Amino acid sequence: MPKIKICGLKRLEDIYAVNEYKPDYIGFVFAGKKRCISPELAYELKQNLDKSIKAVGVFVNAEVEFILNLVESGAIDAIQLHGDEDNEYIKELRSKTSAPIIKAVRVKSAEDILVSENIQCDYLLLDTYADNAYGGTGETFDWNIIPKISKPFFLAGGLTSENIAIATKVNPYCLDISSGVETDGFKDKTKIEKAIKIVRSV
Repeated sequence: MPKIKICGLKRLEDIYAVNEYKPDYIGFVFAGKKRCISPELAYELKQNLDKSIKAVGVFVNAEVEFILNLVESGAIDAIQLHGDEDNEYIKELRSKTSAPIIKAVRVKSAEDILVSENIQCDYLLLDTYADNAYGGTGETFDWNIIPKISKPFFLAGGLTSENIAIATKVNPYCLDISSGVETDGFKDKTKIEKAIKIVRSV
């Protein structure tokens, strides 16, 4: 059974919803505009988060010190890199923190995934490629092209209650859902409950 991550939390109401249904991970976004939150808000939300749920910070080409400050403050437990970060960048992070590192790959082909196995991260995150965005498109890609890889991966991009059961069949380590559990741009408690129950029943 794969784990599940609810990404893009911004409000205390979101925290109370996940505390009730207990996904394995939640995500705080520190990039873009739509779901970006401040370090101060992330820390406040994390203080109210059930201790069994790990908080992942999502970054796009952020300064290393910015990420480290969030880890050290306790606002996040893991680091998700969604930009152009390379092995040198990851090496620098690794030298300063033991927090798990997830590296997003914007997938156009199976080759993109195979090449990404050389990235010195703990997990990959396979997301839909878009010319004008680093992620968060709400669109799926062809999961049939995912090759067998040794590195555990999060699967993201367009996941909803309607397709999340099918997504489990490609053996992801974790399913990463954001807009698929929203209504009018805000997290929807009923949709969160439904998605988590589907994954946990597979």
